[in-house]
Amino acid sequence: MKAHENHNGVTTAWAGGPARPAVVCAGATCCDVAGAKYPTEVESRPITPLEGRSLVPAFEGKPIQRDALYWEHEGNRAVRAGKWKLVARGPKNEWKLYDLDADRTELNNLAAQEPERVRQMAALWDAWAERCGVVMPGKFPKKK
Repeated sequence: MKAHENHNGVTTAWAGGPARPAVVCAGATCCDVAGAKYPTEVESRPITPLEGRSLVPAFEGKPIQRDALYWEHEGNRAVRAGKWKLVARGPKNEWKLYDLDADRTELNNLAAQEPERVRQMAALWDAWAERCGVVMPGKFPKKK
């Protein structure tokens, strides 16, 4: 498994595939195939809503509808929205922005030229992280 969210000049055919699948889609796909409804609570306690999208449309050659794809691994973080990808290594490093249509290997950081896009995408990532309970290294969740 890769530890960092950017390609740094290395890509694979799968990463650029038409569906851009993700592990987060497995739960949604299983529910879709089984005709099951994802639960909203377990033992009378609410659970985090499902974030992924079913891959069933991709199996049928159709696009997967989603606004953005988010992830975090070992404090490294990223958000992909359309042709744009925002990435940062570690919780304290600055965001880097890439136009994947023009720069598939993520070698040309456009953050300085697109500061408003960086702010907007970073806000999307922050909202996702809050919604999903992402705990960054060295930080602990607030007690409720």
